[in-house]
Amino acid sequence: MPPITAQALLDELEQEGLSADARGAATWSAWSNGPGDRYAVHEHGYDKVLAVTQGSITFRLPAARREAHLGAGQRLLLPAGTAHEAVVGEAGVACIELHLPAGALRAVAETAGPREA
Repeated sequence: MPPITAQALLDELEQEGLSADARGAATWSAWSNGPGDRYAVHEHGYDKVLAVTQGSITFRLPAARREAHLGAGQRLLLPAGTAHEAVVGEAGVACIELHLPAGALRAVAETAGPREA
């Protein structure tokens, strides 16, 4: 599998319906955390796309009463205002994260859960 890049994620999202305006406004960052690190429940005022490049992370979405277990090559779409928390897997995690204007993901085909990035 080729490495996941912000450019590749944006290309894929555009093919799924992301507007050119939203793509142009996107920002991204790469980050990593050690095994067992936790993020308490929080939400963002922007749409977020997270793709795992190494390791794993589990997101809990309290309002939807579901969990999303992400490993390398998988992504999660989080519309603005979606409450979520996360726990990093046993091997740690490295991710690429895109920030898009709130509402930009509405045009992207909804997925039932994590998918290959």
